[in-house]
Amino acid sequence: MKKLLLAASACALMAGAASAEDVKIGILIGFTGPIESLTGHMANAAEAAMAEVNASGKAKNTYTSVRGDDTCTDAAAATAATERAITAEGVKAIIGGDCSGVTRAMLTNVAMPNGIVMISPSATSPALTNDPDNGLFFRTAPSDAREGEVMGEILKEKGVKSIALTYSNSDYGKGLAEAIAAGFTAQGGTVTINAAHDDGKADYSAEVAALAAAGGDLLVVAGYLDQGGKGIIQASLDSGAFTQFGLPGGMVGDSLPAAIGPALNGSYGQVAQSDSPGAAVLQEMGKKNDPAFDATSPYTPESYDAAALIMLAMEASGSTDSNVYKEKIMEIANGPADGSGVKILPGELGKALELIAAGTAIDYDGASGVTLIGPGESAGRYKQFEVKDGKYETVQFR
Repeated sequence: MKKLLLAASACALMAGAASAEDVKIGILIGFTGPIESLTGHMANAAEAAMAEVNASGKAKNTYTSVRGDDTCTDAAAATAATERAITAEGVKAIIGGDCSGVTRAMLTNVAMPNGIVMISPSATSPALTNDPDNGLFFRTAPSDAREGEVMGEILKEKGVKSIALTYSNSDYGKGLAEAIAAGFTAQGGTVTINAAHDDGKADYSAEVAALAAAGGDLLVVAGYLDQGGKGIIQASLDSGAFTQFGLPGGMVGDSLPAAIGPALNGSYGQVAQSDSPGAAVLQEMGKKNDPAFDATSPYTPESYDAAALIMLAMEASGSTDSNVYKEKIMEIANGPADGSGVKILPGELGKALELIAAGTAIDYDGASGVTLIGPGESAGRYKQFEVKDGKYETVQFR
């Protein structure tokens, strides 16, 4: 009898061990390309969430990251990176893509056919709201439809009557420019020109000449801070065409004022960012993390939150199958409708796992004040800023 009991115990232990997995999560964002100055912080924050879960000792699985470069702009390269992550590395989820055009390619060409969940921390095109996704696509960043409304309000409050508008010739740029134009005209403003610019050019003098000819109280640049958007601003300053700029989210990052210098002071805009309690917590965590990350850098809080939502959904569902755990993501993010879910902030992922194991509902607030609406995208909150002394100084949150 003793031998039988020992054998049964050994079998139970083996079964428990077999149920645990070493789970790989892909981080597929533009480590090269027009927002490369942001993506190191984004990836480090996502990996910090994984390390936090592993260190808690409360998870059924262990989690590791697989990094891949989606380049932000090259759909073929992004598709190939996603295929490698899924077929060669065996990832069970993807944090990414980062930019909207490559995100749509990754989702349509690879993630959907393979049945893999994607949570983007930074793809903001309104088109993604209605794209088919088989319930596999979520984003912790809000749609640019809301950013357009916010920018329209800011421009009106600043007394701006007319703007020239230029945008990156990409899914992101086109969708954002349409939203800004709609938001500004709804406030009674006039858009004198709405023109695309290509990234990667050495000379933007022709584009700036057309913008200058149309005129406007200021130039709104819906581009990328490390690519064409920067080139447009520099060419505008060199020619004297414009001296003040409206800066949406893709133009926010320390590399832009470092490249342009004091001439950028006085320009202003908005970026998706939260003033939730969790934002301050993650800022302190980022300073102490190894490697460190700047949680005030755009889309860094959203990256931590994307990783956390994936892992908590897997743990809550007891499965790493995307078609199973995808059903838990909205539940984890929003909590019960009656508001009874326990709020979870950064640094509390171990606590969240304990509550899930005990059958207690949680409401993952995270670093960005997570609330998912519609098909699973952030409701969104924005930081209004002005560039002063080479820094993006917060004016208020909207």
